[in-house]
Amino acid sequence: MPETSPLDHDDAQNELDGIRQSIDNIDAALIHLLAERFKFTQKVGRLKAANGMPASDPERERVQIARLRALAEESHLDPAFAEKFLNFIVAEVIHHHVKIASGESA
Repeated sequence: MPETSPLDHDDAQNELDGIRQSIDNIDAALIHLLAERFKFTQKVGRLKAANGMPASDPERERVQIARLRALAEESHLDPAFAEKFLNFIVAEVIHHHVKIASGESA
């Protein structure tokens, strides 16, 4: 990332505010995307429960982690971070699937 030249305080604050607004917009989009993703994983959980399938699919998880690590590398994002993020999401999805299978609402 190129270095920026020093600005006067007001210009620097205005630029900072603009950058932060962009970050806030991205954060909002991430939340909306996660909500959509979890709507689909809830459907998966109900389908698995109705058909006696296990909550976890280690082979799919392995493939997804490899795929997302590669995407992270292409996007210049730390692949280890991407893997940790996906593992966190997958753990939550599996937790929901277990709850669905036991008759609890997720």
